[in-house]
Amino acid sequence: MFFKPAKIFFAVAVFGAFTFSFGFNLPKVFAVYESDSDTGTTFFDYIENAKRERRANMLTDEQKKLLEDVETAKQQLPKPTDPEKPFPAIFEGDDMVYDAVTGEFKATGKVFVTQLDGHRFQSGEASGNLKTQDIYIEGKSHMLQLSPNAPRVTFDGYHTVYNYGTQMGTMEAGSGRAGEYYITGKKFEFYPDHVVITDGTQTRCNAKVPDYHLSAKRIEIWPDRIMRMYNVKFFLKKTCVGTKAYEERKLDKKHDTYLPRFGYNSDHGFYVRDTFGFPITDHFTAVLNAHIETKQGVRSNGELHYGNRNFVSRLRYGYYSDSDVNWLKREPSLESIYEKHFHALPLTYKLRYEFGRWREERKVALHEETEFGLYHDPIWLGKYILFLGTSYKITEDDPKGIYKPRGKNTVRGMNYDAVLGRQFDDRLAAFVGYHFSKNNSQNSLFKYDLDDYSQKLETGISYQLTHNDRFVVGWKFNTGSGKLEDTDYFWYHDLHCSQVILRYRAKHQNHKDGNRFEVHWEFLPW
Repeated sequence: MFFKPAKIFFAVAVFGAFTFSFGFNLPKVFAVYESDSDTGTTFFDYIENAKRERRANMLTDEQKKLLEDVETAKQQLPKPTDPEKPFPAIFEGDDMVYDAVTGEFKATGKVFVTQLDGHRFQSGEASGNLKTQDIYIEGKSHMLQLSPNAPRVTFDGYHTVYNYGTQMGTMEAGSGRAGEYYITGKKFEFYPDHVVITDGTQTRCNAKVPDYHLSAKRIEIWPDRIMRMYNVKFFLKKTCVGTKAYEERKLDKKHDTYLPRFGYNSDHGFYVRDTFGFPITDHFTAVLNAHIETKQGVRSNGELHYGNRNFVSRLRYGYYSDSDVNWLKREPSLESIYEKHFHALPLTYKLRYEFGRWREERKVALHEETEFGLYHDPIWLGKYILFLGTSYKITEDDPKGIYKPRGKNTVRGMNYDAVLGRQFDDRLAAFVGYHFSKNNSQNSLFKYDLDDYSQKLETGISYQLTHNDRFVVGWKFNTGSGKLEDTDYFWYHDLHCSQVILRYRAKHQNHKDGNRFEVHWEFLPW
């Protein structure tokens, strides 16, 4: 029996498995650029990254239309959907033929297959069999996904074959966007528990020829949000800059870019920095933080990381530098952090402990830090945002073996942080912050990452002059003396999928360290 109306709607239980096949559960990752600052202007990094996040999550017109159609269809169903069964789907076509005996169907024209969990397939022609549960789209198909608890997906592919009963199928020459990732593949294979991409690429740069991308002979995406890649190559434009036999990524974590950071600093000269991670087990990772500069040569460090839920531990060995070019060498040092958010309160507590051998110039000591911190979630006060935090810290340095020993040095006390900021419009933002740190370079054995004073007032302003250019000025005051200590000037220039940052730091009060200039180039993190 055949029937052929001009346009027909009917609901069937199809495309249930596409929630996983295309729903890669990619992470909600900020497009994070990070600037170095002595005046607290990293607050603007938070503002800018939140703006990028909002832009990335804006719904397109076709996504809005899908949500409207799904809601309308749900209201017209004779009974609520069964969560234990595949969601119903609606077939629409300008011209449709269906054989009720064999189960075969064919739809042509503007064909829409909409599943009520938030999927939609669009094509010029589709065929299949509802009894065998097979779907065929020979030409191009366009897919949208807006399912709850899954990433937004927009995808185009060819020669799609799928069985929604076995949850297995293939698609050729696929490309599109999953979350914030742009993915292509010569062939996609869909299985009940994972997806395999042959000759695939991955990037977060949306240029026609990406500024950077990763390619792999085989990419596997598993339900536990792990992406496994084999025979990997890293590219700048069309030039391969590195290879790796195997790369594994936890997709629900923020990762730095695979590519190095280049720059010039009046203290370091020209430098190249890069981070290499080598997974050992599910919880252990070896990390090499490579740093090479023209003034000091190789100043790298290596770390062994252990992470399990709220607990992180790092065994660290090598050179570390702060913004005042105080070089510290850990020989080695073990740092452990336990951090957890209170379920019923807008608070996070953190326990931190570090113990190891520190060396700074001719000073050597066994260094021990114990800290307990309490931090409030961001507080929105109308158009203002407030950050509050406090901690109690004990620092002990035992200079056994030090040149000209001075005895054991202990510093203990409270620390306080309060930052209030506002984004006035899309162009203008400002902040003011107060910080008190018991530790300073005058009462501590080591100068690393410490100011000469304990009480600081920081303030700054950010202005977006053009779509690609933003200017920032930040100031830091010693509130004990009432004097201006530092001024930071920044120019941020976007280059599509990378950013150039120019910084001039002015030291006041005849500070012996003098003024500094820095320019560095960094890529949008993967």
